[in-house]
Amino acid sequence: MNPESVSMNVPRIHGGPGSNGPARFDFSTTANACGPCPMALAAVREAPYQHYPDPAYTALRQQLAALHQVAPERLVLAASASEFIFRITAVSGNGPVAVPVHAFGDYTTAARGHGRAVVHGLPELSQATLVWHTDPSSPCGLSEDRPHGFIPWRDPAHPVWAVVDRACEPLRLDGTSSWVGDAADGVFQLYSPNKALGLTGVRAAYAIAPLHGAAMVRRLEAACPSWPLGAAGVALLTAWVTPAVQQWVAGSRHTLRAWKQRQTDGLARLGWQVQPSVANYFLLRPPPAVDMGAAAVPYCETVVQPALAAAGVAWRNTTSFGLPGAWRVSVQAPVVQDHLFGVLQTLGARA
Repeated sequence: MNPESVSMNVPRIHGGPGSNGPARFDFSTTANACGPCPMALAAVREAPYQHYPDPAYTALRQQLAALHQVAPERLVLAASASEFIFRITAVSGNGPVAVPVHAFGDYTTAARGHGRAVVHGLPELSQATLVWHTDPSSPCGLSEDRPHGFIPWRDPAHPVWAVVDRACEPLRLDGTSSWVGDAADGVFQLYSPNKALGLTGVRAAYAIAPLHGAAMVRRLEAACPSWPLGAAGVALLTAWVTPAVQQWVAGSRHTLRAWKQRQTDGLARLGWQVQPSVANYFLLRPPPAVDMGAAAVPYCETVVQPALAAAGVAWRNTTSFGLPGAWRVSVQAPVVQDHLFGVLQTLGARA
């Protein structure tokens, strides 16, 4: 089957607002429920929208490089994480794209949109020339162990472009990433700080290129439109690197840990099956059945979703991730949790 024809039929399913706008009680995205970050929001509001940004983003590159302790030349700016996904897919050759079994759908959508095959497995087994990793993973929120003996290039003439998507890393609540040191220096590291800052409506991202990836950077820059970041995106990333904002994010992790424990305990008391995770979100599976009066009816999308929607609650169905019968649920504030608990309790007691 033609990969291009397949891509035209793959729906793009995301958490967050739909055609009816945002849900009042939104568990469907992985954004920081402590947000928006006040300092970042103020910076975006006060951005100089009357001017073009510096087309080279000189100061911003230097600031991001200082935050990560890398050379500015390794910074690749992007309009969003999704824009980077599509751009690197476009320039990294025609070979197969290796994608985790359960992962963000844009990896596959981009590959098929560029006529590339999608495979699951290590590059040496699949001959993939672009390999995606996600840490923490989505939708499961697990820490990904890097492949043993992972080598980012087979040889200099035929590089394997490898990316670790770290969009959810700033909100990791437990453990540490295995992608450090030489392993991190051998891959692109993709960051999308708007999640951690609770400002997902501001689109801005960046990647740290491999230590010896100068040729790769040149290809990505050649394929980049002028001014990928507008004033709002520059303001967001400029705020992101400041000590005050980094301290706010660290403080929010402490709050989210307490909220997560409360939320998972409450769901477990109602009979829902909470899957362990290291992130500010987790997989949730329903109890075996709900009493509908005449007979016990299995929990399913047609039973649960209408009740949630009527109560203004949204969470993320994971069927598109290859995990039917489960939902990805983000950690929310106690008042939002209590509303969800009430809806689920009513659903379970319905007669």
